[in-house]
Amino acid sequence: MTMTTFKVDIESGIAVVTLDVPGAPVNTLSTAVAQEFDGLLTRMEGDPLVRAVVLISGKPDTFIAGADIEEFTRLRTAEEATTLSRRAQELMNRVAASRKPVVAAIHGSCLGGGLELALACHWRVATDHPKTQLGLPEVQLGIIPGAGGCNRLPRLIGARAALDIILAGKSERAGKARKLGLADELVHPAILLDVAVRAATRLAADGPPVRKPKRDLAGMLLDGTAPGRALVYRMARKQVLSRTGGHYPAPLAALEAVRVSLSRGMEAGLAYEALRFGELAITDVSRNLVSIFFATTALKKDDGIPPGAAGKLAPVGRIGVVGAGFMGAGIAGTAALNAEVEVRMRDADLPRVGKGLRAATGILDERLKRKRLSRPDYQRLAALISGADDDTGFRGANLVIEAVFEDLEVKRGVVKALEQVLGNDAIIATNTSTIPIADIAAGAARPDRVLGMHFFSPVEKMPLLEVIPHAGTSARAVATAVRFGRRMGKTVVVVGDLPGFWVNRILTPYLNEAGILLTEGAPMEALDRVMTRFGFPVGPVTLLDEVGLDVAQKAAAVMHGAFGARLAPSDFVGAMTADGRLGRKNGRGFYRYEAGKRRGPDDSVYRLAGVTKAPNVDERWVERRLVYSMLNEAALAVADGVIRSPRDGDIGAIFGIGFPPFRGGPLRMIDSLGAAQVVRTLRELGDAHGARFDPAPSLIEMAERGGRYYPET
Repeated sequence: MTMTTFKVDIESGIAVVTLDVPGAPVNTLSTAVAQEFDGLLTRMEGDPLVRAVVLISGKPDTFIAGADIEEFTRLRTAEEATTLSRRAQELMNRVAASRKPVVAAIHGSCLGGGLELALACHWRVATDHPKTQLGLPEVQLGIIPGAGGCNRLPRLIGARAALDIILAGKSERAGKARKLGLADELVHPAILLDVAVRAATRLAADGPPVRKPKRDLAGMLLDGTAPGRALVYRMARKQVLSRTGGHYPAPLAALEAVRVSLSRGMEAGLAYEALRFGELAITDVSRNLVSIFFATTALKKDDGIPPGAAGKLAPVGRIGVVGAGFMGAGIAGTAALNAEVEVRMRDADLPRVGKGLRAATGILDERLKRKRLSRPDYQRLAALISGADDDTGFRGANLVIEAVFEDLEVKRGVVKALEQVLGNDAIIATNTSTIPIADIAAGAARPDRVLGMHFFSPVEKMPLLEVIPHAGTSARAVATAVRFGRRMGKTVVVVGDLPGFWVNRILTPYLNEAGILLTEGAPMEALDRVMTRFGFPVGPVTLLDEVGLDVAQKAAAVMHGAFGARLAPSDFVGAMTADGRLGRKNGRGFYRYEAGKRRGPDDSVYRLAGVTKAPNVDERWVERRLVYSMLNEAALAVADGVIRSPRDGDIGAIFGIGFPPFRGGPLRMIDSLGAAQVVRTLRELGDAHGARFDPAPSLIEMAERGGRYYPET
């Protein structure tokens, strides 16, 4: 048979089958690959010289990354998707039923359909390399494992451990996978093939082992009995609903698929798995999550500049961070951890530097405690971080990021001072959240090397980075900042140099409207409840406490000055800061805090602002006011050219402020609602609450012509 994806070498009765999808950076399981593998199995079964098979990858850091998502997006009906699932299950069943043992030799990513294939194999050998990850991430795409994963995984490692992986779309490192029983052997990458061949030889002689899930007493009671499993299912359902608010149907469908399989048998479980896979694959939730996957993948290859314009990139082996506060320490620790570069911190006095160094290394401490870092790696990375109260150590920096107070003159002063000590090729970035970069660069001798790198707090957890060039920033500086941001593990979007940029531009009216609602007496807990129910991770009042009321007030003033009455904030936050209430950071905000933990709402803030708290509020109307203020601002910002594409805008909103992923982002939500409906609702809100809800002219024009931000597919 002619093969393009698989190479076979047979020696001493063991067929080593190497999977290497031509022209692709990683292996994926497309229909064409599956068909070729099916034919290969027929050949192996009929070849008397073959006693067992080893399946290994030809890619450097990937076993199989999953199914071909491009193929998945072409499905149009639930029936088509169900058929695709059933065909994949049949292939896995054939592997599992093979008379000739099949051993999976796993190095790198083994995800989704790749893990389902490994589960169907008779033995699994995995490398102990950090890049070896085993998982079933399907729920992150709004679907469930559809090639037998909901059936084989719980039978192998027990219902509790399987649900922990499936319902959260988790991936486990190889060491944890070995403890769970997901991998049978753990080896150094250099001997992976040798060990896999020995295992195949052994299985050919002795037959596949009979496995039982590894269970302690709790496992015997919970996984090993029907009443125990019923309790596991109830607790899992409760946790899923708490985490997702019921907005994501896939985890609940996966839970039921596991229950059906373990209670009614494998055949019924596979049928149910395929049916629910088919139903979920064509939902709006899945389509939106898949679009996010493609967008983030595309952004990993996008330097944010025209092709060929970058010139020679600046090598970044050492960075400087000016400001050792919360943001500066977060940038320093994350850069050392993920980019593995030398980091030099600077602040006005040594005690502040010391505090910043403790906070930066604290990021490494947390990884060490969670066993995400070994002790030698921790010591090596911690040694990369240093600090001082002067510019010592900055002369060799390729990139310096300032993270000082949000004040234009202070930031200009930092840039001028840095130019006196940095080399000619070094890039200067400002971590401003609202101030235009052109204003900060105005007094620089070399404004072409100045740009914005807006990180989000806390830096080590928030995935987004906005890179903001001003009109005079060089393409070289932009590309260097984007690529370094990716090295830090960030999803990077390049945005336009207008006040607030993209994320804070669309966030400002949302938070302003929350403040206005509070001045009307709306219960703060109701505002938060409405928006978490909508799908945000936290509500607007909690967000104000987390960001810091002083920071929010300063940003609101900048935005008000730039855009006028439309973005005028309420006086509520000002009354809070005048009373010394800064939010969580000083334990005094909208909510009460005890020992760093948030307690209930502090209703005394209403009296502080001269407001009487209302007993209740029309929550549907609250949702409209908050959501549509953001949608309208998004349309205005797009028309101003703040983002390069709807893709960038939606990814920025999702990763920067937690806009509900299942809704696809604010621009995709406008498309889903229809521009005409959005305009009608904004006019209703404007009639009731004033000109700040006047629809964006671009939305009105879009409604008149039936336009969209994304082309219909």
